[in-house]
Amino acid sequence: FIWNKFFPGKETSGQQLKVLEPETFNFQLTNKDFTSKITNKYLTFAPGTKFIYEGKTEEGIERTEVYAAGETKKVMGVDTLVVRDRVWLNNELIEDTKDWFAQDKYGNVWYFGEDSKELIDGKIASREGSWEAGVGGAQPGIVMKADPKVGERYRQEYYPGEAEDMGEIIALGVKIKVKYGSFTNCLQTKDINPLEPGDEEYKYYCPEIGNLVYEVGIEDGEFQQLIDIKKDSGKKPAKAMEEPREELKKDITEQEAIAIALKKV
Repeated sequence: FIWNKFFPGKETSGQQLKVLEPETFNFQLTNKDFTSKITNKYLTFAPGTKFIYEGKTEEGIERTEVYAAGETKKVMGVDTLVVRDRVWLNNELIEDTKDWFAQDKYGNVWYFGEDSKELIDGKIASREGSWEAGVGGAQPGIVMKADPKVGERYRQEYYPGEAEDMGEIIALGVKIKVKYGSFTNCLQTKDINPLEPGDEEYKYYCPEIGNLVYEVGIEDGEFQQLIDIKKDSGKKPAKAMEEPREELKKDITEQEAIAIALKKV
């Protein structure tokens, strides 16, 4: 689905990149420096707009819906926008996450944490991956630069030993074609997870829609592409906003978990 007609830029070694290290990180911005309105040209969240992605994995067909209903949450004194990210595998809901974003006065989009739930048979099996900036030493990070430059590397999140993802600007002016349509002048980034070497992805953000259109695992080749964008009146759809609350029993065995997960596949 990729058109290879773009300026790829050069891979840059870690020594050549200026990376904000956690020990020198000093978050000094205040609530007045931020807004919960996310309008970055590469990453925009308009309340009532839903982005729908689909791809094929080893386990089957994976579908992701990303939606902002206008809900906000205060984190570290900053009013952040709550973005709902839900994942289905073979039509079974397996993840339900609330991400918290805010945009600074310069146009950078910051990531302040997430409330993540992994589900089995509709019940909460794990909250692994959840973190909140300002709690337990966690710090916010930048997920989209206001004026990205090829070769820049930046921290997207920092919760020691739990969430340490980083991003790198790979290319500008990318042309790409996905199921939803063809786009030009897109941004290509690379997501890097230092906690899981080899777990890296290329992502493509296009100003024509102001969001992600394609992501692909560099090692395994598994991808998701934008297949649809839906807009409504801005009201919260009842079904989309339902939240799993029941916890899976704690003494469940691995065999039971696998059986439940496969029951409807």
